[in-house]
Amino acid sequence: MRLTIFWERMADHFGAGYADSFARDHVMAELGGRTVQQALAEGWDAKDVWRGVCTAVDVPEGKR
Repeated sequence: MRLTIFWERMADHFGAGYADSFARDHVMAELGGRTVQQALAEGWDAKDVWRGVCTAVDVPEGKR
């Protein structure tokens, strides 16, 4: 998954204004105790990060 697609999905689910804040501030067990920003900076694949977000916040199946 390209990062542009990842960020589009984040904005679609959380809203453009909140997606960045969520990515910076929300620590998730699904990402090994990291935030989205930390996981991406450490080289995690965007698709794996998106899967973690989907699991953590119960993104509806149609948006996964």
